[in-house]
Amino acid sequence: MLPARAAFAALALALTVSSSAVGDPGPEEIASAGSSGIGDTYFPLDGNGGIDVQRYEIHDTYRFRSRRLSGWTRLTITATEPLVSFNLDLLLRVTGVSLDGAPVEHSRPDQHELTITPAQPLETGRTFEVVVRYVGHPADVDWAGESNWVASSTEVIAVNQPHMATWWFPANDHPSDKALMDISISVPRGKVVVAGGQRVGREVTGAFATTRWRSAEPMAPYLAYFAAGPFEVERGVHGGLPWVTAVSRAVPDRDFRRSQRLMRHSARLTAWLQSQLGPYPFASTGGVTTSLSTPFALENQTRPVYPVLAPGSGPVVVHELAHQWFGDSVSLDSWRDIWLNEGAATFMEVRYGETHGRVDGTRWLQQQYDGHHGDAGFWGVRLDDPGATRLFDHAVYVRGAMLLQALRRVVGERDFWELLRRWVGDNAGDNAGGNASTEDFVAMAEQVSGRDLDGFFAVWLSGTTRPARTSANGLL
Repeated sequence: MLPARAAFAALALALTVSSSAVGDPGPEEIASAGSSGIGDTYFPLDGNGGIDVQRYEIHDTYRFRSRRLSGWTRLTITATEPLVSFNLDLLLRVTGVSLDGAPVEHSRPDQHELTITPAQPLETGRTFEVVVRYVGHPADVDWAGESNWVASSTEVIAVNQPHMATWWFPANDHPSDKALMDISISVPRGKVVVAGGQRVGREVTGAFATTRWRSAEPMAPYLAYFAAGPFEVERGVHGGLPWVTAVSRAVPDRDFRRSQRLMRHSARLTAWLQSQLGPYPFASTGGVTTSLSTPFALENQTRPVYPVLAPGSGPVVVHELAHQWFGDSVSLDSWRDIWLNEGAATFMEVRYGETHGRVDGTRWLQQQYDGHHGDAGFWGVRLDDPGATRLFDHAVYVRGAMLLQALRRVVGERDFWELLRRWVGDNAGDNAGGNASTEDFVAMAEQVSGRDLDGFFAVWLSGTTRPARTSANGLL
């Protein structure tokens, strides 16, 4: 993401369950209520305990005139512990819930949580389907100071970070639970719908049309999105990889063609990133430009979404496409690890400039180091724990990239690029398609380089003062 800019409650209801009631779980298994959060220290209510979502099948209808969204979502879920109840995250009004086809009890302990109580406890390992029906006006929803729905009378985008899913579908809303996405959006037939993955169909029924997009790879809930409006869509194949771009016809004429060219350039930039990082992790690439006023671009999986960008904004596209590896394929264990996403994407901007006749990485590092001399605010942010209010602080981006360039100088070119490729690669034991933490990155850096890097990472990750200009810190 290029940005502009709550207590973890574990409800323990213990119930001894007999083997005949839950399919022989064993005499020692105790069923309890799944927790109302997954355990993220920054956002205690994000995600939920006891469940692992395998697949979302989202069916939403959006009416531009009333700005009303209604729909239903089928979630395929596996219980990771014995449960008498479990939660999902949703900010819209719920009109009905069923489990494996039968209506079940549900309640709303607060605005964010939906608690579902099966008729019988669920044993560990059971996979089941939940259908949630809901309705509301997402533009009117505010939660924890966030009002994330962006729409006009002619266009809408469901795009934001770190939270967006709960404004339009029920979710286990944390990056650590990735799932397949099958998204069907119904809007007036004159509108175009774009989402992540591949478009698999469009069906017109009366005044409305339903467009279906399906992902081939699991994604974090906040990376799922849709955009609907007067979009002009282009498709092609570059180097064997399909691409899809969309630019809103509501973008002013002077910017429309430039935006189209920039979105088309996504395929070539993806190919360049492959040359640096290894195989692209998804089945398609591309980009979307909206006419709506948003103060950020976001790395939505397979197809980032951008506001109208100024001339010379190629590095922004490089940044968001780099996130397809750093953040989308290799996702965060927890939000405190955000530098792994933003620092790496910013570093790839630097690398792109370096390979295209601009300033090299070493000079860029020195410029940043000297340019932030005496800037206590910049150096005072802990990269490995910036805090929920500073997730997207400028320092997280730039200092994260500086760390990587400094590490490059310490371990050398061969080991550095081997580290990055292994970090995002698909070899056994690597992280592609999964989740990883700062501790995982440090361990891999030491393994690949054969060096003890504890001192280096202590200075760059947990330090809150300007690092000394030493070779050990990658600054000489």
